[in-house]
Amino acid sequence: MNAKPRQPRDEPRGGDPSLAPKPVSASRVTMSLLATPESRNLFGNVHGGWILRQVDEAAYVSAARHAGNHAVTASIERVDFRSPIKVGDLVKLSCEIQWVGRTSMQVGVHIEAEDILTGVVRHTNTCVLTYVAIDKDLKPVPVPGLILETEEEELIWTKAQTRRAKK
Repeated sequence: MNAKPRQPRDEPRGGDPSLAPKPVSASRVTMSLLATPESRNLFGNVHGGWILRQVDEAAYVSAARHAGNHAVTASIERVDFRSPIKVGDLVKLSCEIQWVGRTSMQVGVHIEAEDILTGVVRHTNTCVLTYVAIDKDLKPVPVPGLILETEEEELIWTKAQTRRAKK
């Protein structure tokens, strides 16, 4: 999720223009957890449900940080399982806001597992989730626009915008 910086556009993307926009970097979250024996499945690897719980919690932090409000999961648009995570691996989740609408936000999550004895790191999962910002009455509320800071962020925004237009 790191890319070469670019000159930010003057105008933020999406969101409510009455709210101060926030850069993608302000929503960036990294969480690391040790995969312990109670997280394993029948095959001795980490259970997919355990991974999804960690994804949802990390992505929530990113969405709430951007919105400045609580947020609820509206959808898990995509989950790619690339390789199993083993008990004893250090699991690192990296999240950031990729797209914003009026009240919704798309969060991308990149997951890596590190064998802490060898130092070998592998990409294990990629996920895309949508959250809706809510107030204390659980009603949707507007979110700030998004300031894109890198060429990669611009590309991700464009892909998300195209995909959403097809829905």
